[in-house]
Amino acid sequence: MSITLDEVKRREKGLRIINSKVRNDGIDSLIDLTGLAGGFDVTPEDISLLETYAGPAVFEDRIQELGVAHMGGQKVLPLNRTTSGIAATIITLVKPGTKIVHYLAKEPGHPSIPRTASLVGADYVEYTNLDDFKIDDNTSLVVITGTTMDLEVISEDDFRQVIDMAKEKDIVVFVDDASGARIRRAVYNQPTAIDMGADLSVTSTDKLMEGPRGGLMAGSSELIDRIKLTVNQYGLEAQPPLVVGMIKGLEKYSPERIKEAFKQKDELYQKLVDENLNPLTTPTGFMFKEDEIKREVEKRGVKTDIDADVIATVYSMLLIDNYNIVTIPAVGMPGASKTVRIDWSAKDADKLSMDDMVRAIVDVFDKTVSVIKENNIEAVLYE
Repeated sequence: MSITLDEVKRREKGLRIINSKVRNDGIDSLIDLTGLAGGFDVTPEDISLLETYAGPAVFEDRIQELGVAHMGGQKVLPLNRTTSGIAATIITLVKPGTKIVHYLAKEPGHPSIPRTASLVGADYVEYTNLDDFKIDDNTSLVVITGTTMDLEVISEDDFRQVIDMAKEKDIVVFVDDASGARIRRAVYNQPTAIDMGADLSVTSTDKLMEGPRGGLMAGSSELIDRIKLTVNQYGLEAQPPLVVGMIKGLEKYSPERIKEAFKQKDELYQKLVDENLNPLTTPTGFMFKEDEIKREVEKRGVKTDIDADVIATVYSMLLIDNYNIVTIPAVGMPGASKTVRIDWSAKDADKLSMDDMVRAIVDVFDKTVSVIKENNIEAVLYE
């Protein structure tokens, strides 16, 4: 997935809208339904320890205790991003001229995986069908994505089968479990990736939990120590403010909110269908893929050759501007999915009713049509 300067500039516009709303109405005016709200629920005592040496010394035991309980394994490694863990793992374990094979529910995988494969001179291939999946003799790493960017989950049987195939060839299995460490377990009652036999697993500490944007990797002490050396060499480690935020997020995490959203998603879905919309359900809410957003706009009387990802970003930007509802296309990092996804397990979902949510969704489709008819896209996305 390529990243363009336009995406960077669109994100800057989305953040400017948020900045204006926070300045005028306060942080509580925002309704962040991305599932990535994160958090730094730190105390004055924690803040006093945010020093280069004191912080790591004090926080290490607690992050190990909580991290291993959450993810399994013998040891965890806090990182400044999940992407950092992916890059460090590939740099550490993958030799030039070898291959990385990746199994996931639906393409594409996280772009950091093929990018780092290219960086180290390795081949890279993705599989979404077990009948096609194969591990060549020159494969150096098997990657599994437990839950895709759009929250599509692979089955436990498929998970275990890929691990077994890798183990037959004595190849390390690395799991990108960014949101899966919670979705897979809370909704589908799957074990941790490590408990299913994976060697390494990394999760995002802001996805479906109230932690900061960071990464947490789990595995055997031997592998974690090898990767930690690479992490330190490249400056990818989590600094004390991130680590204490992770600790607070792990302490507060409960699967109950995710389970409740899973129960409610069908009611929310039906309300949208009753408005003649065509969403897809997710484990904790609903989503409109970018192509569906474009189809819905055209169904409302405007034919356009504008790319679907641009229309989806316009829609997301209008949700923020008109209803304070934050979704990924307008504010996500460049390269992120342009699917408009509503996570009903997000804590900000308490700020509006289902009916309020549906009214906003419908109205913003109408507003998106008006923007296209008036040829006002540039102003919405950049000005």
